[in-house]
Amino acid sequence: MSNKKPNNYAFIDSQNLNLAIQDLGWKLDYKRFRVYIEDKFKVKKAFLFIGYIKGNEVLYENLRRSGYKLIFKPTLEFTKNKKIYTKGNVDAELVLHTMIELNNFDKAVLISGDGDFHCLIEYLLSKNKLKNVIVPNFYKFSALLRKFMKHLYFLNKLKNKLEYTKERH
Repeated sequence: MSNKKPNNYAFIDSQNLNLAIQDLGWKLDYKRFRVYIEDKFKVKKAFLFIGYIKGNEVLYENLRRSGYKLIFKPTLEFTKNKKIYTKGNVDAELVLHTMIELNNFDKAVLISGDGDFHCLIEYLLSKNKLKNVIVPNFYKFSALLRKFMKHLYFLNKLKNKLEYTKERH
């Protein structure tokens, strides 16, 4: 029996995670979440895929200090109904980096409820490289992920443990 500690990597779709938790009515404490995935899923490296927006440098530095390796996607700004939106789809970067890192980790933990990762999940399973898919919101995730139900883990009931509050900071 080997005493080797698991060397698992997390690949995080930050927008999916953030928006899904907001839909649940709370805000994620990224520092606590990093500790949680390390304790629960033995994640040694956590890659956070995020759209780069000038002016968010303090946020990015806080995420780095909390233990995330940031992978930036350039963003596009557009206006709709006189409101400015920013768009930066990180899916391709997440898949590519997972494949680049494939031989460096024991198991992958994918964090997203997005069905676009269906093929990545199937591939990781075929190589025995998937630990879990953490879906932020049980009530709002792609039906394409339902076939992987035994590998899905949901954050809905972890508000008390993972919610960002002023008192904790």
